[in-house]
Amino acid sequence: MHRYFEGRQDDGRRPLYTGAAFERFAGGGDHPDVANVFTADDLVAVSMLSVQVPARAALGILLDDADRLSAGLADVPADVDLADADEALVADGSAADWLWWQLYRYPGVGFVMAGKLLARKRPRLIPVLDGVVRGVLGHPGKGYWRDLRGELRADDGRLVEQLNGIRRTAGLGESISTIRIFDVLVWMTGKGALWASRQGQRNPELFR
Repeated sequence: MHRYFEGRQDDGRRPLYTGAAFERFAGGGDHPDVANVFTADDLVAVSMLSVQVPARAALGILLDDADRLSAGLADVPADVDLADADEALVADGSAADWLWWQLYRYPGVGFVMAGKLLARKRPRLIPVLDGVVRGVLGHPGKGYWRDLRGELRADDGRLVEQLNGIRRTAGLGESISTIRIFDVLVWMTGKGALWASRQGQRNPELFR
């Protein structure tokens, strides 16, 4: 975790992993000043997780549909951790689910990008999910928020305690959420296996 979030390239300035800046770039997507509006900074931030929002989708998110999306964001709390959330907050038909579908419907925005945009705005509640994480966990994708919530709550929150302990040991602050620690742990595990099996193939999910 320390290597991912605090590691630097040989020049000592650039981050080793661009994803290290995802949630902290420009003060974070859940900063009170911007928590209920998608901004250009959010679109830049998701590019650090190796996805590029298409131009027409960006115009829709930032301009054409901005008010409607902002109203939806206002219905999703920014101060609730997934482990502590009522199931209704992440269930099918919830405000978060509605937002995911609104983003997903833009041409060129798939399930991965829609989820990363939501994770940028609600990093404590909505986990990042991509093909590498799905592969490691053997999860189909549908119902992932609900299922991860269940795992975090199992055994009196044992997994949460472990993840928070890892965060403390790595010297990371709480600006990095518990579910982001989980995502990076799983992704780093899967990255090594996929890199070995796909040498020579450009897979953007291996570079974040």
